Amino acid sequence: MKRLILIRPGETSWNRFGRWQGWVNVPLNEHGRQQARRLARHIRSIGVNMLYSSDLRRAAETAAILAESLGFAPIYDARLRERHIGNWQGLTMDEIVDWYPEEYQAFLKNVDGFQVPGGESRAEVRARALAALDDIQGRGGSTVAVVSHTTAIHILLAKLLDDESMFSLPLSNMSVTTIAQNADGQWKMIAANDVLHLEGLEAQHVPELEDER
Repeated sequence: MKRLILIRPGETSWNRFGRWQGWVNVPLNEHGRQQARRLARHIRSIGVNMLYSSDLRRAAETAAILAESLGFAPIYDARLRERHIGNWQGLTMDEIVDWYPEEYQAFLKNVDGFQVPGGESRAEVRARALAALDDIQGRGGSTVAVVSHTTAIHILLAKLLDDESMFSLPLSNMSVTTIAQNADGQWKMIAANDVLHLEGLEAQHVPELEDER
């Protein structure tokens, strides 16, 4: 693998209202499907020869639209899912802070290790996402696209670029972030949170939980 293209899914109705989705199988809304179709117009020219995706509905629908243009099926992998945020799923940030104030403060004090009530810690997401990455790298394909979610994408970028500041990188709906290996085998950022393919369509960005307060 020489180039890795990380794609956040298109918009859902919960994105529109700022509700945290986690593992809830919220489908793309019509705007999200239109976003995916815009990227599909351009993805063949990028030279993608392998496509992987989270199996959550919003990611799987995005990948299916891209696959129609690419001419081959995506490989779905549950390890590429978003962080499971348990009892916080379906809530807005203000509701999380108001309804779970002690848990939220504990989260801020231990961002990597805190396990959301009924959900996962970021460390648990890291373990499964990096295991998926190892398998992806072992299967070949010089230009690989991965449809995943904010937390998992941040984890993959931080690992490959050896840069923890990637956790603060904004990732809009249907954004494309591309990294590539140089001649020395080091991964470098090529384009971050690119939405030019949307040709003016709105693309929302909701910060990570720890970025909000």
